[in-house]
Parts: sequence; structure tokens; C-alpha cells
Amino acid sequence: MADLTASGERNAVPAPGIANAASQLGSGPSLLLRGVCKAFADVQAVDGLDLEVARGECFGLLGPNGAGKTTTIEICEGLTVPEAGSVQVLGLNWSTGADELRQRIGIQLQETQFPDKLTVEETLRLFRSFFKRGISVDESIETAQLEEKRRSRVGGLSGGQKQRLAMACALVGDPELLYLDEPTTGLDPQARRHLWDLVDGLKQAGRTIILTTHYMEEAERLCDRVAIMDHGRVIALGTPQQLIGTVGGEDIVEFAVSSGDPAAGQDRGHGVVDPALLTAIPGVQSHRVDAGLHQLSVSELHLVVPRIFAALTSQGLHLSEFRTHSATLEDVFVGLTGRNLRDE
Repeated sequence: MADLTASGERNAVPAPGIANAASQLGSGPSLLLRGVCKAFADVQAVDGLDLEVARGECFGLLGPNGAGKTTTIEICEGLTVPEAGSVQVLGLNWSTGADELRQRIGIQLQETQFPDKLTVEETLRLFRSFFKRGISVDESIETAQLEEKRRSRVGGLSGGQKQRLAMACALVGDPELLYLDEPTTGLDPQARRHLWDLVDGLKQAGRTIILTTHYMEEAERLCDRVAIMDHGRVIALGTPQQLIGTVGGEDIVEFAVSSGDPAAGQDRGHGVVDPALLTAIPGVQSHRVDAGLHQLSVSELHLVVPRIFAALTSQGLHLSEFRTHSATLEDVFVGLTGRNLRDE
């Protein structure tokens, strides 16, 4: 995997206890869901969900608000009881193996409230006391790159440092399975890359990681496989590369048009584009419109762009916006759900 750090940043090196984790794990799937259902009043949050996550896999779960993603994660964590279906975590189920499972998993919530007056070291000693076995406080501090903040009070930490502390607390029990719920939401780019470093080190150590995120780039870089959920079901599943391949083209062309010439002060609002004229262009795989912005999935970008210009000119239309980018998971998500991941 490519180096995820910005120039000058150091790579996170897992502590010895973390690095040796892969040799301790079993062979069955870390997570297995079959026919899981959960409803709240008249809302079917999870609808017959099947999901399997292999040992040592970093698995991303993506979905807009209301897709059932949060409920699914809470069921996997043992916080919510499903109405139907079966859930196996590390070969156990929550109804009979809850005590053992709590010793074998780690959870980082989207936002964790720590006592402000405790130091980083005191907080980690508290969390370490909850587990029968685990790594040392020193190892967890080193893994989370918090050595310089060991004796700092939690109330004085930055947002990124608090997130790394939450990660350290999730790791102190030496978990086989780690749940990370939007671990970088609200962080600045440097802090986000520090967390990426840490997750990448855990991946290399063979940890199983369930990651939810609102950042498509994060999912593309960190996840071995990704599931996209909507309306309580998985609507797409595969590696990021496989899902991006379903877009139909290597690149995305986005443009908006007007019926006058903006350069001549003749902008008369949005023009009407004949979709058939666009989809007939060789190299155009698909076409959709979102709030006046046309999006084309294309191959052979260098040949297609001049043909698009010619097609628009033939209709007396002028470009008011035009841009291109390589196909991404964001394009997959928009194509499947009709909305952006971060739409609230």
C-alpha cells in the first residue's frame, strides 16, 4: 500500500504487542451476519442484511443518514439486539458470549468524552484496568504517537490528539476486532493523516477493522473492501477498485451550460441539453443530471472532450462550468443512491 503520510510525517510503527497480533488470531470470519433485521416504529432500519468480514480485513461501511449503517454497527457491537437473523462476532454471539467478546473487541466511537482532569497516562491506565489481558500503557501511548502528551491533561488536548487517545483506549485491551466509527470526522488534514498512519499500521499487523467514514478518499486508501448501504440493505460490495470499475468509464466529465454566451454578457440561464446527443458520443458510457450539473462517465477522455464541445455548440449552448476527474467511490455512491455521502 502506498505511503499515506504527508511529506515529513513519520510512519506509525505498531508496538510489539500490536505487531504480533496476527499470529494469535483464528481462521473463521471475524464478523458474520445472516438475515439481520431491525425496525424502529415504522422505519425498517436494517432489512435482511447479510454481511461477512474476513479475519485481518479492513472493511468499510458507507451509507447516507438513514441507510441503516449506524444500527448495523450497533448490532455488531452488541449495543442493539436484532429482531431477526443471526450475528456471529469472532465465532461467538452476543446472547451467550458477551463477557468474552467485550474482552476481545475494541471500539472507538465517533465522539468520546473523557474526564478533562485526568492525564493521558491516567486515562489509559483506567481503560487498561477493564481488561484481563492487553498491551501495556507504554505500548498504547507509543502506538498512538502520544509520548509527548503522556502527562498532559485530556482537557488540553487538540481534537486530533483526543481522537488518537480514543484509539489508544480502544487498543489497550489488545483487541482482535476493532470498530472505528468515523474516527477522523472534524479533524484537520494533518490530524486525519496521523490517524490514517495508525490505521495502516494496524492493518499491517493483521487486525480486523470495521471502519465507517464520511470521507470517500479515506475508504479508498484504507479499506480492503467496502459495502455501500441504503434503506437497510447492502446495494454494492467489493474492493474500492472493483466498485469504481462499475462506473463504466475511467473519467468523469462535469459541466453546466447556458443558452447564451457568458463571455458576451448573454447568459440566459440553464440551457436545455439533448441527452441523446451526449450518449451517442463514442466513449460516453452514461449521463445523469444533478441540480443542473451534467455528469458523464467517459473513456478516452482526450478524444471525448472535443466531441462534447462540438455537440453543445451544435445546440447553441455555452459552457458556464466544466471540469474532469478520475472516477472515484464518490461517483459510485452518487450513481447508486442519487446523493452525495455527506448530504445531511
